[in-house]
Amino acid sequence: YPKGEIMANTFKVATRASVDHSSADTIYTVPGSTTTVVLGMTICNRHSAATDIDVILVSDTAGGNPNTNANVYLLKDTEIPAKSTLEVFAGQKIVLQTTDSITAQAAANDYIDISLSFMEIT
Repeated sequence: YPKGEIMANTFKVATRASVDHSSADTIYTVPGSTTTVVLGMTICNRHSAATDIDVILVSDTAGGNPNTNANVYLLKDTEIPAKSTLEVFAGQKIVLQTTDSITAQAAANDYIDISLSFMEIT
């Protein structure tokens, strides 16, 4: 950014109701010319039985690495108890670059809802 130019910070939320079980649902993808800071995620199990969830950071950006980033699990086979909500990443910050995304896949269909809070820096 040119000297003296201020970058815009915008707080946002992305939601996904009834996360799919047969393939990963994209919860959020970072738009062009943007850096995103993930502030937190809530995962709600509306089912009467416990259900597992996977959350993946999908990335092929270079970042500060000498190597290209890879897709990594942020949560793997994490059990969400029946009729409850789990808050994850509280107090942590996850930095995403343009084209990075957060995806999720549930073990059971139509029972898991996700809310992702983040700040976009443009």
